[in-house]
Amino acid sequence: MVTAASPLDVRQPLDTLYLWWTGEPTQPALIGELKLVRASRGVSLRYAPSWLQTGFALSEDLPLIDSEFLPRAPEVAAGAVDDAKPDRWGERVIRFLDKPPRLSLMEYLYFAGDERFGALGVSTSQDQYQPRRFGPLPGLADVAQLHELVKKVAAGEPVPEAQRRLIVPSVTMGGARPKALLNLQGAQWILKFGDLGEPFDSPLVEHATMTLAARARIRVAVTQAIPLVRGHAIAIKRFDRLPLASGVRRLHALSANVALHAAGEPLGYPELAQLLRRRGVAKQSVGRAQMAELFRRMVFNILIDNTDDHEKNHALLMNEREEYELSPAFDVLPTGQALGYQQMRVGADAADATLANALSEHALFGLRRHEAESQVREVAAVVAGWKPHFAAHGVRPADIDSLAQQIDRPFLTDQRGNWG
Repeated sequence: MVTAASPLDVRQPLDTLYLWWTGEPTQPALIGELKLVRASRGVSLRYAPSWLQTGFALSEDLPLIDSEFLPRAPEVAAGAVDDAKPDRWGERVIRFLDKPPRLSLMEYLYFAGDERFGALGVSTSQDQYQPRRFGPLPGLADVAQLHELVKKVAAGEPVPEAQRRLIVPSVTMGGARPKALLNLQGAQWILKFGDLGEPFDSPLVEHATMTLAARARIRVAVTQAIPLVRGHAIAIKRFDRLPLASGVRRLHALSANVALHAAGEPLGYPELAQLLRRRGVAKQSVGRAQMAELFRRMVFNILIDNTDDHEKNHALLMNEREEYELSPAFDVLPTGQALGYQQMRVGADAADATLANALSEHALFGLRRHEAESQVREVAAVVAGWKPHFAAHGVRPADIDSLAQQIDRPFLTDQRGNWG
C-alpha cells in the first residue's frame, strides 16, 4: 500500500532498505531486501518470497532464485538496482541539501526519492511502501526560480528550506548537468540547464540536435526549448511514464550499461543490437526495425560528433511480455571535442568514429550490406544540413561557427561527402 510521506530527514545510517515495484503507483509490490556490502561499498539484493512467486527477473543477472545477489564491482548495486541510484547531479544535490550522516550508496538510493527513472522504488519499510517523497512538481512559471536554485546548489550557496522541495535529486540515468522535474500540461518533463562557462548554449543545441535526429528517422524523446533570461533550458518529456485513463504507469527501464553487463557482453553498439535480437520484441518486423534504428543512431552520433554516447545514454524499456524495447534517443548533441572515437564499440576497429567501422559489422544489426549503406547515405544527407536546421531552431551564428570547427572538420566532412 502507499503511505503518507516518510520523514525527509533520516539521521541514522541505512544498512538495510527495501526495493519495491511501482509500475502501478497505487499498487506497489515488494521486490526484495537491499543490503549494504561493506567489503565492496556496494548494495546487494535478495528477492522476497512473494516476488519469487509472482514477479520477474529485473535483469538477466538477477534470475528469480532465492539467493543474495552481490554487486559486480565496487560501489555499484546488484544488476538493475544500479539504475535506481541518482545521477551525478542528484548525488550533488543530496550531499549539499540533505547532508546524510553517511554517504554510501544506500543513502543515495534512499534520498533519491520516489521519482527516479524507471519503475523501481526504495523504501525504509518492507511492509509498506515508504519512500522519500517531495511536494508537488513545479510548473512552467517556476522555471526562472528553478534556474536560480540550481545555480545556488552549483555554487554551494544556501538554498531556502521552503524551496528545497523544488529540486528533485534523481530523474535520469546519468549526467552531471543541473536539472529538475517539471509538470507540463499534466505530464512529467525533465528540465536540464546548461553549465556555467560552456562555450555554447548547450540546451538549445541539444533541442536542435534531437529534432535533426528525428529527420534521420530516429525516435527521439520529445523536447522543448525553454527561454531563460540568458540562454535556454531544455525540457525533455519522460518516456518511462505512460499516461493511462486511470493514472500513470511507470515502465521498467535498464541502461545499456546494466543490460550489457547483465548479459556478460562488452559495451558496444553491435552487442546492444544482438541483445535486442535475443531479448527484444518477438515480432520480427519490430525487432529488426529497432536494430536498424540503433545502427542509424550510431551513424548519426559519429557524424554529428556526439562522442558522449556512453552506455548510460542508451536505455531499454521492458514491456508487459518482458521484452526489451529500445527507448527513444536522449542526451544527443555534439560534444565539441573532436575526439575521433565513440564511447561504445562501433565495429571491427573498436570505437573509431568512422563510417567504415560502423559498416564493418552491419550484419549484427540485422542489415545486409546494401541496406546498411542506404542507412548511412540517408543519415549523412540529413547531417549535411545541420547548419540551416540549427539556425532555424534559434541557435546563434557564433555557436554554429564554434560547433562547425568539429562537425565540419575534414575528418567528418570527408566521410559525409563520400556518402552524399
